[in-house]
Amino acid sequence: MADRAGEGCRVYLITPPAIDPARFPDLLAAALDAGDVAAVQLRLKDVADDGWRRAIDALRPVAQSRGVAFLLNDRADLVAGTGSDGVHVGQEDMPARQARALIGPDRTLGVTCKGSRDLAMAAGEDGADYVAFGAFFPSGTKEVSATIAPDILAWWSEMMELPCCAIGGITAGNCAPLVRAGADFLAVVGAVWNHPEGPAAGVRALNAAIAAARAEMA
Repeated sequence: MADRAGEGCRVYLITPPAIDPARFPDLLAAALDAGDVAAVQLRLKDVADDGWRRAIDALRPVAQSRGVAFLLNDRADLVAGTGSDGVHVGQEDMPARQARALIGPDRTLGVTCKGSRDLAMAAGEDGADYVAFGAFFPSGTKEVSATIAPDILAWWSEMMELPCCAIGGITAGNCAPLVRAGADFLAVVGAVWNHPEGPAAGVRALNAAIAAARAEMA
């Protein structure tokens, strides 16, 4: 994943919570071949360890063969043994320090910080490689009790070198303020997988929207 000095704001693709390991690799390949994607996060709900491993074995090569980081949601314990590139943990999941100890020093660690500056700074101190803020908009993937303003992205990008990721209801139509505020990554689910023209069109639309927002800043 590119750092703050790298390629600017990039798409961070999260899988749907339930996937078909036989069919989904082709959908993922189509999405990744359609435009720039920094990372894929495998997020599964109510799936046993063997199901996680089958999904990882099916999807990890699709991402890594294209130079895209492959991260697991929460399952730091599975990262090293499956050859994954890192893990993303939430505030209700494993503590960041524990996750870092499990994945080692060279893999990517992301931490959800919601709308808290204190949590974000603590995550950086605990070894995070990026912090995630959100939700910025109502989401069809997770229940959102309250949304936050893009100001936190502007504050973070001005104060800190650590990259920040925006998450929560982000689409090609509403992402411009987040790009302008300084988000390094836009984490998306429905904007790609539920796009009416398919995942590839979703990735193309997001990259076009990011490019347009950055052009306005030039």
